[in-house]
Amino acid sequence: MDRSRVRNKDKDDGYVEKLIKLNRVAKVVKGGRRFSFSALVVVGDQNGKIGYGFGKANDVTESIRKAVDRAKANMIVVPMKKTSIPHEIVGKFKSASVLLRPAVPGTGVIAGGAVRAICDACGIHDILSKSLGSKNSINTVKATFDGLEHLFDAKSIAKNRGKSLSEMWG
Repeated sequence: MDRSRVRNKDKDDGYVEKLIKLNRVAKVVKGGRRFSFSALVVVGDQNGKIGYGFGKANDVTESIRKAVDRAKANMIVVPMKKTSIPHEIVGKFKSASVLLRPAVPGTGVIAGGAVRAICDACGIHDILSKSLGSKNSINTVKATFDGLEHLFDAKSIAKNRGKSLSEMWG
């Protein structure tokens, strides 16, 4: 049940919410089955800030709301170079690996499933990616965030080396 829905409500915060995975879980009890839902959501401002959240509840809307709240609480800032990322990186989490590679303007988002939703919510318009290892969407999301967290910021590196930003980029 892999779905990628966009919930872009015009609220005051201006965040884009993308539902990556909605899972129905059944617990067998004396009277029959009791269903609950888990939701994996990515929230971003399409300007470099992004977060993910995982929520569980007995109702679909409640699980999505919990996931969105957790995503907004755990946001990171992704350093960007124009509409792409500054350099190539491999993010890893458990057995999932995600290769993220910058692309020239006009390439578009060449990514599948969870990585595409993350890039769209983050505001990355040109990127090449390959999901390696585990196909589990939760682990793929965590591996992608690992890669994005470990990207180097050009301004801080230039400052540490005692150079200007134009000398760094060339």
